[in-house]
Amino acid sequence: MQVTAAAPDDVFATLADPMRRSIVELLLDGEQAVNDLVGRLDIHQSGVSRHLRILSEAGFVQMRPDGPRRLYSLRPEPFQEIDAWVARYRRLWEGRLDRLAAELARRQQSRKRRS
Repeated sequence: MQVTAAAPDDVFATLADPMRRSIVELLLDGEQAVNDLVGRLDIHQSGVSRHLRILSEAGFVQMRPDGPRRLYSLRPEPFQEIDAWVARYRRLWEGRLDRLAAELARRQQSRKRRS
């Protein structure tokens, strides 16, 4: 998966599913086996496996075999690429917040002078 100047819709479609977002949130705690995820979610093992396959195909998770278990963890690269894409837009709201902060400071100074 590569997110560049224009983030592909499939990246957002992958993360749009609430169960996949829940799995991503759980994997923030670190590497976990499928059965550990099943125990923390209200979904059958086959459903968790299906969502993990989709996340894996999209590049969000990786699997490491450990004997009979399969351990899943997040891959940082897709999230870093999404962050880089969002950073272009972050400038829009940060600039607006900076202007708002400057205006609030100007008004506060104006009130102090009147007091």
